[in-house]
Amino acid sequence: MNELGDVAWPPAPIRTERLVLRESEARDRPAFVELLASPEVNTYLGGPRPRDELERALPAVPGRFPGGFVVELDGKMIGQVLLRRATEHRPAAVGKIDLGYLFLPRSWGSGYAAEACAAALDWLDSVLPGEPVVLATQTANTSSMRLAAKLGFAELERFHAWDADQWLGLRPPAVPSA
Repeated sequence: MNELGDVAWPPAPIRTERLVLRESEARDRPAFVELLASPEVNTYLGGPRPRDELERALPAVPGRFPGGFVVELDGKMIGQVLLRRATEHRPAAVGKIDLGYLFLPRSWGSGYAAEACAAALDWLDSVLPGEPVVLATQTANTSSMRLAAKLGFAELERFHAWDADQWLGLRPPAVPSA
């Protein structure tokens, strides 16, 4: 049993037209350091972490937990998609699956985040049918707001936290086919 409930983890790699979503491996560690140390990636997430701190603190295989997908393009990690049960969030989000994502700047603007998130949500719908999903982002993060709309999230509420205006969206549960 894990945050996602009684879901077998890890699943077989998920393949899209261009990407592979899979469990983290040791070879992904340098990309995780780059991702978490990137000022661009962390603009709306409280800022980057110091690279030397990450080098010391990250485990040999970072990001390995149920719901954590590495996004791979041409054999290399370009980002991460996270599906976790919201526990300490806005009251409207608690208990729901929370979608998160981080992508290296060199992969921005090519639709990889939309492709990877859609694949992860399709997988979630197949293993936890009827599960609602939330997504939170700063209102200033217009790219994330556009992606949320593209993925079918509708505004649930706006609020102020972490010294910024935030947006919480809800993706209604997929209706299982009969």
